[in-house]
Amino acid sequence: MKLALSLCVLFSTLQATPRLVYSKYFKGSKPESVIVTVELSGVASYREGTEDDNPLHFQLAESEAHEMFELAGKLEHFQRPLESGLKVANMGKKTFRFEDGSDSHEASFNYSVDPDAKTLADWFERISETEQEFIELDTTMHFEKLGVDRALALIRITYDRKRLVAPQQFLLLLDRVSKNESFLHIARSHAASLAESFRGGQSQP
Repeated sequence: MKLALSLCVLFSTLQATPRLVYSKYFKGSKPESVIVTVELSGVASYREGTEDDNPLHFQLAESEAHEMFELAGKLEHFQRPLESGLKVANMGKKTFRFEDGSDSHEASFNYSVDPDAKTLADWFERISETEQEFIELDTTMHFEKLGVDRALALIRITYDRKRLVAPQQFLLLLDRVSKNESFLHIARSHAASLAESFRGGQSQP
């Protein structure tokens, strides 16, 4: 029995994949809580709170995931404090967590002066912004068709500002809009234009 249990633990360890987990809680914001996970392969997910049982799953380019893991490595996989200790406004509690089998470390902070921590936090913020705009587009498509072009305009702005991550995840929604005559012509045209842009490349660095 003990041998079987040991083998199960060993197998689980071998199967484990390194993972970065980012969580942010900012009371009064919408959403108040977000959780983002990124695996070394680029497989990622986004949830709005621990009770969100319907996370969004998407795929980052492996080069993007590797860049994030390199930043985590520079931060010693969060085995040292990241909080600046400076008296600054509340910007929300942010937590980085590194998981690799039974090995895990985390560090929380409100504000950090470490450039690598700031860069990694910005990666996760870009992911959060992107997924929130994905949710907004999907919601308006189902419940507020007149608002679809507004949602598309926001996505275009985020893309032009080079803050949209994994834009290919939008293609299915964009194709549905562009080919469905129940949407306004301007929204269909806008969706087709975005889809063409997104098919031409990956996330903008």
